[in-house]
Amino acid sequence: MALLTHWPLAGLRLTTPRLELRLPDPDDLAALAALAAEGVHEPAVQPFTVAWTDVTPEQRARSVLQYHWRRWGDWQPENWELNLVALRDGTVVGTQGIGARDFQVRREVNTGSWLGRTYHGQGLGTEMRAAVLHLAFAGLGAQDAVSGAYADNAASLRCRASLAIAKTASNAMPYVPSPPCCADSA
Repeated sequence: MALLTHWPLAGLRLTTPRLELRLPDPDDLAALAALAAEGVHEPAVQPFTVAWTDVTPEQRARSVLQYHWRRWGDWQPENWELNLVALRDGTVVGTQGIGARDFQVRREVNTGSWLGRTYHGQGLGTEMRAAVLHLAFAGLGAQDAVSGAYADNAASLRCRASLAIAKTASNAMPYVPSPPCCADSA
């Protein structure tokens, strides 16, 4: 019996001009773990609220695997986090997450992502975020998106600006509907 019968998310594909985002298979997860082991940011900088990268490469790789497995195991309709792997020309370049709590009531999603250091500065983070925001607003009917970034995280702030996302008083960000992507279900 096909996995799609029991876990339809396995067939979800988001495509952009340069990327495909999908639920990772075991080989994708292994590639993502290896990418994390190589480094996600400059060692002197900590762009995440949880310092998961401040460990040995082996620990970083294992934590990526465990994180994805936990999110799959914890999935609930009222509390979910969808962590997709991003591929460029068939190569894993990073991961893009989108999640929600009480989505049916709040209609709000949050996003988070990281790219391997080799892939920084190419606009891929913006493309990844645009894809999941398109899914959230056009596909799921979200009304707000929340995405945090430290004031000194220039890359995340540039991503926000290029998507014309502005922080509002409620910390929710209005969505500009026209990202270069589409959602397909295999």
